[in-house]
Amino acid sequence: MAFLTPVTLASAGATSAASVTARACAFRPAAAAAVASAGRRARMAARPAATVAMASVEELKKLTGYKSVDDHVTSGMVVGLGTGSTAYYAVERLGQKLASGELTDIVAIPTSIRTKEQAESLSIPLVTLDTHPVLDVAIDGADEVDGALNLVKGRGGALLREKMVEVSAKKFVVIVDDTKLVPGLGISGAMPVEVTPFCVDFTVERLLKLDSIAGCTAKVRDDGGKPYVTDNDNYIVDLYFTEPIADAVKAGEEINSLVGVVEHGLFLGMTSEVIVAGADGVKVIKP
Repeated sequence: MAFLTPVTLASAGATSAASVTARACAFRPAAAAAVASAGRRARMAARPAATVAMASVEELKKLTGYKSVDDHVTSGMVVGLGTGSTAYYAVERLGQKLASGELTDIVAIPTSIRTKEQAESLSIPLVTLDTHPVLDVAIDGADEVDGALNLVKGRGGALLREKMVEVSAKKFVVIVDDTKLVPGLGISGAMPVEVTPFCVDFTVERLLKLDSIAGCTAKVRDDGGKPYVTDNDNYIVDLYFTEPIADAVKAGEEINSLVGVVEHGLFLGMTSEVIVAGADGVKVIKP
C-alpha cells in the first residue's frame, strides 16, 4: 500500500485538482455548485499546499480521477471510461492530456450515454467492444469496496455496460474517496440488479427466495413515479441488506441464474488497484 500525503501531491503539481469545473454538474450533488463557483476556485488556488488535507469530497474525487489517468494511461492505449461523479474526472483528465498532445493515439470505450457525451465534448476518440474487445485499462468509481477489493457498483444505473467493459480490460483501476471503503458488501446502500421489464414483479419474487441473499428487501428503482430505465432499456431492482452479504460469489451466481436477470452489481475479483482519497491524502491499495 503506497501513500501520498496532501503536501506531496501539492508539490508534485496535484493542486490543479483543487479546482472544480462546471462541466461535471450533471453528476454532482447540489452542494458542489458552490465549490464550482469562480470565487471558490479563486480561494482554493490561493490556499497553502498543506491545507489540501481539508479538501472537500469533490476535490478528493478529482485527485483520484486525475491520478488514475496520470499513472495508468499512456499513448496508444485502449481505455475504458467509467460512469459517475468520480469517473467524470478521469474522463476530464484524459481529454486534457489529449488536447495538450501529452497523450496520442488513444481510443476509448464509454460505459454509458452520459460518459459518451462527455467524451465526445472533449474530442476523445471512441470505439466499441465490437472493434476493440481487449482494453489496456479501464477506470471507474465504485459504490462500495471491501477488504478484498470486491465491489458494489451500479447505483448510477450503468452496471451492465460497466461490467462488460471492465471485465474486458487487462487492468481495472478503481477510484474512490474513503467513505466507499466498507467491511462487507451490501451495507451502505442498494446492491443493484439489472432486470428485463417483462414481468418485473415475478423476477423480484424469485430474487427474494434465493438462499444467498435471504432476508434482504427489494425495490424496483423509481424515477419520478415510474420505473427507472437504464441505457439498455431495462429496469433496476435495488436490494437492501441489514448486514454484509455472507457469500458474495454465491449470491452473484444465484442472482444471474434467474431468467429475467440481466446482470448484478457485484464486481468480484476484477480489481487491479484502488486509488483512495481521504483527509490524509491519497493511498493506493492493491490485491
